[in-house]
Amino acid sequence: MELLEGLKTRRSVRRYTDELISHELFEEIIDTAKMAPTWKNTQTLRYILIQNEEIIKKICDDCLLGFEHNAKTLSKCKNLVVLTQVNGRCGYEKDGSFSTSKGTGWEMFDAGIAAMTFSLAAYDKGIGSCIMGVFDDAKVAEAIGLEEGKTVAALIPIGFPKFTPDATPRKETADLISYID
Repeated sequence: MELLEGLKTRRSVRRYTDELISHELFEEIIDTAKMAPTWKNTQTLRYILIQNEEIIKKICDDCLLGFEHNAKTLSKCKNLVVLTQVNGRCGYEKDGSFSTSKGTGWEMFDAGIAAMTFSLAAYDKGIGSCIMGVFDDAKVAEAIGLEEGKTVAALIPIGFPKFTPDATPRKETADLISYID
């Protein structure tokens, strides 16, 4: 698939078949996703594939802050990626001070880049995805037994799409641009 085609045609997919993603296919996706740029090449993002129905159900029932739209998606999902980040490296100097006024915000900036790169790499392999941000990261971390020193950045259900949704309307290009000459 050509890059521009993928950027224009990838959609958030919320309904999947029951087929599990093979570890081999997941590793192929990560082999591309790892190319996402990161702060000073810190490469702090980690991908956990969960296919355990009990853990997915626990996240669905206990960790989504009552957001029913995400619960509906996860309740039918057989493959869930938990995107995590190593704390205290991205956006920091070696002495522990922040490199920018963004503070810890740069960690989430890198996580966003990684999540989109992952989603595009998955799409190239015929895998649909939906990047979710409404969840209690501490409860998700507890549900999956996440090691200390890492934080949950995003939940990304993935799978073979039951169907691909139409594109939602986008703003006109002129509405998104400003110039300072």
